[in-house]
Amino acid sequence: MFRRYLALTKPGIIVGNAITASGGFLLASRGTFDLVLFFAMLAGLSLVIASGCVINNYFDRDVDTLMMRTKDRALAKGIVPVRHALFFALCLGLAGVAILYSFTNLLTLAVALFGAFVYILLYTLWFKRRSTKSTFVGSLSGAVPPVIGYCAITNTLDAGAIVLFLILVLWQMPHFFAIALYRLEDYTKAGIPVLPVRHGVMATKIQTILYINAFIVATLALTALNYTGYFYALVMSVLGIAWLVLAIQGFKAPDTKKWARRMFILSLVIIMSFSILIAVDAIR
Repeated sequence: MFRRYLALTKPGIIVGNAITASGGFLLASRGTFDLVLFFAMLAGLSLVIASGCVINNYFDRDVDTLMMRTKDRALAKGIVPVRHALFFALCLGLAGVAILYSFTNLLTLAVALFGAFVYILLYTLWFKRRSTKSTFVGSLSGAVPPVIGYCAITNTLDAGAIVLFLILVLWQMPHFFAIALYRLEDYTKAGIPVLPVRHGVMATKIQTILYINAFIVATLALTALNYTGYFYALVMSVLGIAWLVLAIQGFKAPDTKKWARRMFILSLVIIMSFSILIAVDAIR
């Protein structure tokens, strides 16, 4: 039963967000490291995200039954009682808020609550089933973790925090487009209006290229603003161009599904590399 409740929290999403939050924290630390604050930030953030994911599972339990990758989720199959799941989400959320309030600062807590608000109310309850803009709205909540890590140290929303937020938004758009293309049959069957369902594969590929170009420029802004060094700029440029080249190849790809999976995998390599680079190549 424990594993069923754990699965409701979407551990993969928690780990991914913890990685970007760690990058933001270490970027802001600039050579110093507060171990207690670091783990408190990660614990509080992870619990808040876990709460939002359980709530997302609750509201999506009907469409989850229609998609191959989600049909076996505990709430979709009725294995976990709905009221138990909601109580679980409440406990997780309150615990996360308590930790962030006690160990970080009010700005960090506010940013975390903003992310939860966008993910639960705007993305899950409103945009996901109504508009292709749901991808952009969802990216706003997904861009919050590195800002939380950054603000836990700085307690301010300065240029560094804003650029981190922008980078993550721009990265998530091609990342989610790749998922939508790879899982196009699922989204079509469930009636989820992602971009390729509403406007087609070609429009999605075009927007992917536009967002990757913007992402490359945004990543270099950290070096231009003297937050990171030239090694970071070089590596991120190479990775960004590689992503762009693969995206362009998509126009002639004989199998869009296989190409989309390659785009998805490369996007994970890029965000992992980005998180490591901003931690180790920050200007001290």
